Amino acid sequence: MSAPIDTVQVRACFARPARVQPSDFLRREIAARMHERLELVKIAPRRVLDAGCGPGADLGLLQKDFPAAQIVGLDGAEAMVRAARTPASALAKLNQFLGKLLPAKAGVDLLCGDFADLPLAPNTLDLVWSNLALHWHPQPDRVFAEWRRTLRVDGLLMFSCFGPDTFKEIRAAFAEADLAPHALPFVDMHDFGDMLVNVGFSTPVLDMEAITVTYPTARALLADVRAWGGNPLATRRRGLMGRAAWARMLAALEKLRRPDGTLGLSFEIIYGHAFRPAPRVTQAGEAIIRFDLPRKPK
Repeated sequence: MSAPIDTVQVRACFARPARVQPSDFLRREIAARMHERLELVKIAPRRVLDAGCGPGADLGLLQKDFPAAQIVGLDGAEAMVRAARTPASALAKLNQFLGKLLPAKAGVDLLCGDFADLPLAPNTLDLVWSNLALHWHPQPDRVFAEWRRTLRVDGLLMFSCFGPDTFKEIRAAFAEADLAPHALPFVDMHDFGDMLVNVGFSTPVLDMEAITVTYPTARALLADVRAWGGNPLATRRRGLMGRAAWARMLAALEKLRRPDGTLGLSFEIIYGHAFRPAPRVTQAGEAIIRFDLPRKPK
């Protein structure tokens, strides 16, 4: 359902938190916009999962919103989980002052794992929060199914991720250099909606917005692209690009300068939220289970 993403390469790209940190400004902005949406939903979760917690910046946001909840931070890169321990420890110390008022499970726990194979039991989460992480997984349909499995009935999924127009300037510039793919072909919002319905979420709501970040130089722009995770495609070019090809790419990028002289980098941000519905039942109270028979070979 997605691009041929090399998950080993993804983990390698995020193995150095200091390398990724310069691009965190956009994650903080999107987290704030997600938080505005979350404030419109009246929930009191007992257990929250931050899927793709990175170095833990969103953990404090979630803990502030839901001080009585257990917050579980999960990331696929061990280095990110280690980096998240510092803010998690600070939150734990803060919670010691409120220990007599909070449930025993309140606090922050950290895990390393795959979004599509969570080390969590079924029906144990009330909120799944994922900020700009889903697009790095090669099978988002399996991820959605796993998130639904772990959510309780009426549990809420809220996520953001990149859409197809993200890095369109990079695609255009590198197309002048060679035919190799240099950026992910991000999944379309409507395809995400179909996936959510297919795995059993009810009335998913998705919307998108375009954000442009400007840079004074091509070097600064490309540094942020690498900080975002680079190119984790299994079909990516192996080895360094030749000088002539690199020069063609830079020349193509320079042609995209804006009237104010800056270079723009486009981001299509997809926002989504959906609830896990109660099981469908007949008038007699019997559960309705859907299954598809295998097609007969022609």
